[in-house]
Amino acid sequence: MLPKSKVDHLEAGYTGPGLTEQAAQHYQTKYGANVIPETRRRPLVGILSRMWGPTPWLLEAAMLFEFLLGKRTQAFFVFALLLFSAIDGEIQEQRTQKAVGTLHRQLTVTATGLVPNDIVHVRAGDIVPADLAIISGTVEMNEAALTGESKTILKKPGNTLYSAATVIRGEALGRVTQIGVKSTYGKTAELARTETAPGRLQKLLFNIVRYLAYVDIILAIILVIAAVFRGTPWQELLPFLVILFIATIPISMPSSFTVANSLEAKKLTQEKVLVTGLTGIQEAANMDILLIDKTGTLTADQPKVGRITAFGPFTPRQILQFAVTTIDDTAADTVSVALQQAAVAATLTPLKRTAFTAFDPATKTAQATLAQATLAQRLILGSPDIVAANATVPANFRQELTVLTQQGARVLAIARQTATRSEIIGLIELVDQLRPDALAAVNAIQSRGVRVMLLTGDTPLTATVIATQVGIGARMGTLADAAVTPLAFNGFADVYPQDKLKIVKKLQSLGLVVGMTGDGINDAPALQRADVGIAVANATDIAKSAAKVVLTRANLADIVKVIDSGHRVYRRMMTWTITKLSRTAQLAALLTLGFVFAGFFPVALNLIVFIVIMNDWVTLTLGTDRAWPTRLPEHWRLGHLAQIAGIFAGVWVAVGLIMLWFYLAVAQLSGAKISTLMFLYLIYSAMTTIMLTRTRDHFWEYAPSKLVGWVVFLNIGLATVLALAGLVTAQVSWVNVLVVMGIVVSATLVLDQVKISYYRQTGILGTEQKDV
Repeated sequence: MLPKSKVDHLEAGYTGPGLTEQAAQHYQTKYGANVIPETRRRPLVGILSRMWGPTPWLLEAAMLFEFLLGKRTQAFFVFALLLFSAIDGEIQEQRTQKAVGTLHRQLTVTATGLVPNDIVHVRAGDIVPADLAIISGTVEMNEAALTGESKTILKKPGNTLYSAATVIRGEALGRVTQIGVKSTYGKTAELARTETAPGRLQKLLFNIVRYLAYVDIILAIILVIAAVFRGTPWQELLPFLVILFIATIPISMPSSFTVANSLEAKKLTQEKVLVTGLTGIQEAANMDILLIDKTGTLTADQPKVGRITAFGPFTPRQILQFAVTTIDDTAADTVSVALQQAAVAATLTPLKRTAFTAFDPATKTAQATLAQATLAQRLILGSPDIVAANATVPANFRQELTVLTQQGARVLAIARQTATRSEIIGLIELVDQLRPDALAAVNAIQSRGVRVMLLTGDTPLTATVIATQVGIGARMGTLADAAVTPLAFNGFADVYPQDKLKIVKKLQSLGLVVGMTGDGINDAPALQRADVGIAVANATDIAKSAAKVVLTRANLADIVKVIDSGHRVYRRMMTWTITKLSRTAQLAALLTLGFVFAGFFPVALNLIVFIVIMNDWVTLTLGTDRAWPTRLPEHWRLGHLAQIAGIFAGVWVAVGLIMLWFYLAVAQLSGAKISTLMFLYLIYSAMTTIMLTRTRDHFWEYAPSKLVGWVVFLNIGLATVLALAGLVTAQVSWVNVLVVMGIVVSATLVLDQVKISYYRQTGILGTEQKDV
């Protein structure tokens, strides 16, 4: 629970009794409770929302049309797939939402009764419950929960204390100015809910439909023209056109994506990575740039004592002992802890003191008077500029200070004051330590072809040092640079959290897929907007809620696991896409051209329904297929995927037309038996197409998952049994079935070699890296 602050109902500037109950209730009615509401929706609402949109509308229209035509089996099939996709997607989202923490609920519970004009007393250790205007007192604040930066900020009367910030030192009285959703915390939470990443999945769905629609429109025109010349009744033609339309719409794609993402989300959970937005996984494969924070991500936020410079007759060991004498040995701030740890390592103990003044945020110094019989001395520790303003500085003071600050370190100065003089006697460097895994993690991420860029509120000097140490690069820009030429820099310094959202949007406007890590409340909008928002282990709850991925342990290398999971999802969905484009074009072209040349549809309507059902049955399992990551970001270059799909479709259609000619002109089979054999051909070729598209190497070199393999086998087996037994179709002989199998196997071997040659010549889809 949050530490409780003392809350007094007092009007600003009023020293008498606090607000009356009536006045407090009046303000409560006017402004509401100091609560940030959660955005939870009921599962039923979530399911229905997933069935509302352009793509579901197309399917629902087709379903209604099929029902009106009396094709209730087809209508039920479309509805079942839609419902499955919606329910499965909602189940996954509900599961992940339960795993997100409840910090913002805790924040509102402890101070829900606050209203504007209340007076709040805060002291060291308190978390500010609402936005406050300081009336009296001075405090040093840690706003890391808001900004992500751990450096403390001095607040004086007239300054604002922001909700969710923590008081490190001092105490103050403040008047409540904003509560709930209007507070700094609340506004950021609301912005995080409204910023959304571009919907690439929806764009992909529409592009697939668009490509297939082009094919269908052309073939439909040819079909209608042929039907007019042949005098075919429209009642006979219309059902086939509707079936082709349904076959075109990627009904199973959302479900396949959900299954693929869910499978990887489960694996990531076992690796201590929580997925709160399934699309974050699939986008990770496409990620071009990862914006990464410094404090708490690359660095441990636990500075250590580095170089100690001693002036005059003093030694570095003496300077360290003087410094540890001036601090409060019970303090837990990073500076005190660093000095204490250094003293313990050097086996030093503080000197005896007769007086002590803890660090004062107003003066930025700590002081201690030593107990010495010969000469009274006072030690002063603090900011070099503050200490130097009231002390004599050695001749090389500025030179030594510049050397230390140019390394990006924080520097403390210590002075000795006697009855006759005050002089600076030493400088102490505090080095922000890199996380042990930072360099290896950045290298691993970059090895996946992802460009890493640093975002920090620190100075350019500090940012350059850290970025260079971890291999990001030394070219640091500003927010102004990010708005013009962001790709010319390795990162950006002096960046406020609210500026991160602007940088994310700018990079996305350049067509890049952007990932971002963050931990603070003010990081939440940028995390929500990023294609792959990643909250680190110590992130606030709002940051976790806004992110699509949450690292539950302090291990930056876990991001690589997310990227690799994304590549596996991409692999499976690329197989789905090429197969979908190829099979749909093959089915539509074979039916159309068969009607044009033969005067009848070479496959019966009821068998086309079986083909659609059986094809979507196996494609639903592709989300479970074995897959592997690659070393370069993947992108949905649908035009290139359409090329290879067109090659598959063209060969299959040509073979199918030759078979149709043979059955008509040479074998002189009946239309019913031709329909059965063409049904077998379409099923067999669809299953081998799936095997072909799974890998860029020979299809037999990389086995599918057991589920995909079994469903492919069952589809082939079911189609064969239907044909041999004459169920729902005309019966054919074993010889005819084996001939069809032989033709498909031969064509598959040829297509496999054509596929490999195509990938090698074009180099479109990168290099295979089977390293799972």
